[in-house]
Amino acid sequence: MFGGSVNIAEYDEPLQMAGGENNAYTTNDLTNYYIQLPAQNLETAFWLESDRMLSLAFGEKSLETQRKVVCEEFKEHYLTKPYGDVWHKMRELAYTAHPYKWMTIGKELSHIENAQLDDVKNFFFKHYRPVNAVLVVAGNVTTEKVKELAEKWFGDIPSGEKYVRSLPQEPEQTAERRLEIKARVPLDALYKCWHMGSRLDKSYHATDLMTDVLSGGGSSRLYQSLVKEKKLFSNIECHHFGSTDAGLVVIEGKLVKGVKMEDAENAVEEELEKMRTALVSENELQKVKNKTESMITFEDMSVMSRANSLAYYETLGDAAWMDEELDRYAAVTTQDILEQSRRIFRKENCNTICYLSEN
Repeated sequence: MFGGSVNIAEYDEPLQMAGGENNAYTTNDLTNYYIQLPAQNLETAFWLESDRMLSLAFGEKSLETQRKVVCEEFKEHYLTKPYGDVWHKMRELAYTAHPYKWMTIGKELSHIENAQLDDVKNFFFKHYRPVNAVLVVAGNVTTEKVKELAEKWFGDIPSGEKYVRSLPQEPEQTAERRLEIKARVPLDALYKCWHMGSRLDKSYHATDLMTDVLSGGGSSRLYQSLVKEKKLFSNIECHHFGSTDAGLVVIEGKLVKGVKMEDAENAVEEELEKMRTALVSENELQKVKNKTESMITFEDMSVMSRANSLAYYETLGDAAWMDEELDRYAAVTTQDILEQSRRIFRKENCNTICYLSEN
């Protein structure tokens, strides 16, 4: 997407001449391309984006250049880096049906090496169409101006066929799954994952706050108990993938040298048992709510961040949901946290990787 399009040989040069910069990222659910530039040069962004949506300058040379880049990225981050293969292995372990069982970059290096130009073209013309895109403009501009530019630059591009997301849903996990990996890594590491509801499920906000209770900073339960007091882990955290379809809650940590994996895992389980059997205190819940509120508020102060949020919520279904997030977090009760802890942290819902050091 940065290798030139039908009428524009170089993407970056005219943008830089207009005082702008750009980048992109891809998740398992979406790809986001974004530009920052002076408001008076807004039309430059429309010109560039519309031309590469009209059609890229597909060529074997461009494909080979990008193939090398992605292959090197795959090797650097997932093959040669310590613990680099863990999420490939974990996704394969945790998912049996849903495409989340593949990392965004692909399942194996050969998939990148063997991709043909027609594969890339077909993907582009299937997904990168106006009917499947969300465009957000944020800054010192008017709605009228944005509509005028959108019509001028995107109006003539064939809208394409709407992509309907219809993926095989993951069946409920009914038995614990475990995997042991031995490799030349500095320390033993423990990774545990449990299936959770989707981003659009009413349980999402309670689950998000639940992970913060366990791992939201230095005063969180896992850090206080397992790092500070028992000194079993050098670091440990709990988070979730926040994916559109049903995702995973994760606990991962590096063990202190000499600590047995069994002892570390039992200690984690003790903390989870507390979550399953007793309500968190109102103060504890309020603390993580405050942290979430401040994070959302600070993010909203940045124009780029606000634009990104609008695009994300519109992709989920409605940009207006962005304004409802704080109320949804505020409505979560200690009982909701208890219910999600009991629903998620079940043994039969758990996937565990014990990553053991050969050193």
